[in-house]
Amino acid sequence: MFVVERCAEFVEGLRDAPLAPEVLYHAKRAVIDWTAAALAGAREAPASALEAALAEELDRGAAQLILGRRAGTRAAALINGTAAHTVEMDDIFRDGIYHPGAPTIAAALALAQAGKASGATFLRAVIAGYEISTRIAAAMGRAHYRYWHNTGTIGVFGACAAGASALGLERARTTHALATATTFAAGLQQAFRMDSMSKPLHAGRAAEAGVTAALAAGAGVTGSLDVIEGDAGFGRAMGDAPDWTKAFATLGAELHIARMTFKNHACCGHAFAAIDGALAAQAALGVAAHDIARVRVASYRAALEVSGIEAPRTPAEARFSLKYVVAHALRHGSVRLAAFGPEPLGDPATRTLMQRIEASIDAELDAAFPSQRAARIVVDTLDGRSHSLLQPTRKGDPDDPLSDRELEAKFLELAAPVIGDAQARALLERLWRLEGEAEVKLASAAP
Repeated sequence: MFVVERCAEFVEGLRDAPLAPEVLYHAKRAVIDWTAAALAGAREAPASALEAALAEELDRGAAQLILGRRAGTRAAALINGTAAHTVEMDDIFRDGIYHPGAPTIAAALALAQAGKASGATFLRAVIAGYEISTRIAAAMGRAHYRYWHNTGTIGVFGACAAGASALGLERARTTHALATATTFAAGLQQAFRMDSMSKPLHAGRAAEAGVTAALAAGAGVTGSLDVIEGDAGFGRAMGDAPDWTKAFATLGAELHIARMTFKNHACCGHAFAAIDGALAAQAALGVAAHDIARVRVASYRAALEVSGIEAPRTPAEARFSLKYVVAHALRHGSVRLAAFGPEPLGDPATRTLMQRIEASIDAELDAAFPSQRAARIVVDTLDGRSHSLLQPTRKGDPDDPLSDRELEAKFLELAAPVIGDAQARALLERLWRLEGEAEVKLASAAP
């Protein structure tokens, strides 16, 4: 069996299989988190700019943008997928170094709306996309992540599997959809190593590519079935010849959607352990930020490479500056969306504290990446005291998850400023009952 055939077999089998309440629960948590992130990003560039750029594809079609505007399926997937990744609050599959929700749910939603699918059908599509793509992400591993942005490259598989499920494609056509989607995979890490809007576009483009591949296969377009494992295929060209048998060994027996990381900070997830550890050390010392003489952060290599912008000038750069987000957290107690406004970005006290932060690679923690995201922290005070600790995980990771109450608070924090508190609460209530909805309507018009 080729890899795409194995994936298609699972997607087809999931369509009619009974889903345990726990699986539906985790799928709804993922959709709640995605909706919050998409609403927060919908009015920001580049999502807002895409609406202007693609105006001729909007105000018609069977799908909707997250704020209610009608759109064709591909435009909806592109813009909603971009919006969900714009403010850096979307979910993570830790072992795959991958944000599955932004592309997968955007694609599932667009095609579910176009086909007037039920909430239960939509959730099955979401689960299918998560399960297929997270295994591919984990198999490709660090070798792939060296140059590629997994949310753009791996995201096409999540979007395509979800799209094929939502469309009800039979196994052979789902197989060809996944084969076609494979050759659409793209997204370079260099695209966000300096100020740029490219990173969220990777998620949107992956969603659009997955939708395109699914629609094309439904109309009879075929793909090369060995495109993942072949000599010139995805695994060898963009990775280190991964073990595909091992990658899919637990498919259907273990559901990855139950192991998502839901973000607790509005920035690059590689900086989270440093933020959490610095706050814990500060609390142990009982000091204010202005009493700190030095902060030493030792973490895994990717944390420094991806979130290593030293002197951020813009919100996009600041989200990928470990020193900025740690300094801001020490001054304000958290890193929320407001951390990236003009006033916080230019705050002299934060900039001064950034100069007192040192970052280095810890070989032991680097060896444990990506399955563990940790940091060693040492905080020295001006009066000569010091506190050191190992921050072994990140708040929001599967081993320290956000509770339902914390997830709901995050949803309201992100959604209420966009659609109003009453609409946000009503939408949240509907999302918790999504499997009983006759049609999928996540969009809410801004007040």
